[in-house]
Amino acid sequence: MKPAWKSTLQLTTAIIFTTGTLTNFASADAMSELVAAAKKEGSLTTIALPHDWCNYGEMIQSFKDKYGLEVNELNPDAGSGDEIEAIKANKGNTGPQAPDVIDVGLSFGPSSKKDGLIQPYKVATWDSIPDSAKDAEGYWYGDYYGVLAFEVNSDIVKESPQDWADLLKPDYAASVALAGDPRASNQAIQAVYAAGLSVAGGDAAKAGEAGLKFFADLNKAGNFVPVIGKAAPLAQGSTPIIIRWDYNALSDRDTLKGNPKVDVVIPKTGVVAGVYVQAISAFAPHPNAAKLWMEHLYSDEGQLVWLKGYCHPIRFNDLVKNGKVPQDLLDKLPPAAAYEAAVFPTLDEQGASKEVITKQWDAVVGANVQ
Repeated sequence: MKPAWKSTLQLTTAIIFTTGTLTNFASADAMSELVAAAKKEGSLTTIALPHDWCNYGEMIQSFKDKYGLEVNELNPDAGSGDEIEAIKANKGNTGPQAPDVIDVGLSFGPSSKKDGLIQPYKVATWDSIPDSAKDAEGYWYGDYYGVLAFEVNSDIVKESPQDWADLLKPDYAASVALAGDPRASNQAIQAVYAAGLSVAGGDAAKAGEAGLKFFADLNKAGNFVPVIGKAAPLAQGSTPIIIRWDYNALSDRDTLKGNPKVDVVIPKTGVVAGVYVQAISAFAPHPNAAKLWMEHLYSDEGQLVWLKGYCHPIRFNDLVKNGKVPQDLLDKLPPAAAYEAAVFPTLDEQGASKEVITKQWDAVVGANVQ
């Protein structure tokens, strides 16, 4: 099947093709035409965007306010794997269950491109996105990153764990949860990988299997709670320790406003940084709205909305260099020293660990996370 973008080239999309590669040209006229085309479509369908994740609530509202489009939000709590399955399941569907855009873990970008599930588009700020965080042809591009941290209900847990090995202590019985199902959620997969990286002394080749063994031990010890950790169960005390991206934990700390008090700990070892990526479905019912959404996300305005949610936007260095980040936002970020040990797994490392973790979780750990 021909990719959808090859058969629907229109001037209103403000794009041209040269030597098989998609090129976006930025101009006021082109942007106006894109806005008009998106408004004609009338709406955008997103998936897996919780409002408290990276400040997506404000991001979605600012997009609606700026362009007057409706946003149909599918399954906010879905994992990256669920997003891909939603595209596959709705290839011929132009109704409200077909996502236009996805926000997935880095490893899902290349695999989605290979499977013909996404289409290329380069935003106006394309050149300021690091080459290492984008597909050269524009099929996917990094949007933000963070590191995995321990989010702790300090009203219940009096002494917060400082490293992965601490989670095995009897003090944390029936306390530790993942923020997703490691058979489908990128965040959970990376958490297992991070634990394994710590146990394996930084050996990426062994991190997948070591992470599975760690969680098997955690489960046998009675410390692991097979429930998807969120702010509500954290506050209620049913999952007083959640392993999740630092930006989610810091956002919860603000939202809960001290009830309960939340401690956010970046572990001493196994500090794994994760980059998420954006892409447009190859079968998007609203392709122009999808492109306009991308322009919004990667504009200076959109990037700062993510930063307000404690997510480091992919254009962060460019924004800082050009003096576009307000000092009050910089002051709210954790100390830089806490991130010095951060490791950015390569695509190959992520792919290998994902293969091991998703396929062997049931057999090795045997905990049905839901």
